[in-house]
Amino acid sequence: MNHSVLDVLMYLFETFSEQEHGEATDHGVLRQELLRAGFREPEVDRALDWLDDLASDPERPFPTAPGERSVRVFNAVELARLDAACRGYLVYLGHIGILSPLQREVVIDRLMALGAGEIDVEQVKWVTLMVLFSQADEENAFARMEDLIFEENTGLVH
Repeated sequence: MNHSVLDVLMYLFETFSEQEHGEATDHGVLRQELLRAGFREPEVDRALDWLDDLASDPERPFPTAPGERSVRVFNAVELARLDAACRGYLVYLGHIGILSPLQREVVIDRLMALGAGEIDVEQVKWVTLMVLFSQADEENAFARMEDLIFEENTGLVH
């Protein structure tokens, strides 16, 4: 099977998000579980590194937090990997109050760290959910994001 780093991260998130913090952060246990689940070593190692980077200081890559009224300009690499739908979705999440400007930057950083090619909106949603889950005191934003991901489209017009 050919899995991406995001596949490994999603499996970890879905499997271990309800467990005690200590159990879910032991890399040795996680690594063995992921290998038993059929993921390959390179993807497992990259996913665990991705999580380590996420768990490190959330403001690490940013010398100063962007202001509430700042405008995000995407660089050439980001433009190549994040299409207009992804960029628009990130702006939307900011407008509805799910992501602060700093959290948006963390999400973009983590999306770029996936190492995959072009990124789609579903990947943006899952990475956003993981970033919010990793941050203390973000239960409301996490719950709202979770609703956006899992809400069923009934096709009914209100």
